[in-house]
Amino acid sequence: MSLLLVPLAMAGAAAVQARAAGRSDGVCDVRTRMRDVTLLGEALRDTGATVVTSGETLTAVWGETKASATFTRDAEGIWGAHFTGIQQDRAVELVTAVDEAYGRRVQRAVLERLRDQAPAAGLRLESESVTDGAVQLVFEVERERA
Repeated sequence: MSLLLVPLAMAGAAAVQARAAGRSDGVCDVRTRMRDVTLLGEALRDTGATVVTSGETLTAVWGETKASATFTRDAEGIWGAHFTGIQQDRAVELVTAVDEAYGRRVQRAVLERLRDQAPAAGLRLESESVTDGAVQLVFEVERERA
């Protein structure tokens, strides 16, 4: 049995771009597809942001650019970013980078769960390879011993 995990970032960039809404006053709101607060915080840090959590709000500041965003959840539990003082294209660029980092974090979490749960499902991991960010796992079905 073979399983191929493709990075989520491939679909993410288009989703982020389509959801960006900018205004002429330097305010830009970008809706994401991210739901997990822990993975979002880790992804923000992966992109070089300093993250401060306050209740249901995450604030990210990227030091080298002085860009900042406030992340809040909508009614569906999906995180959105509110940027001020930044052009829409730069906001989309930052959120796309965060989305790619988030996708890698999700992929790692799924891989960890698969590795941990495989023995209980009667599977033994035979090999693992990474090509262009896609991870291929090959499992052998273990036979029951009589």
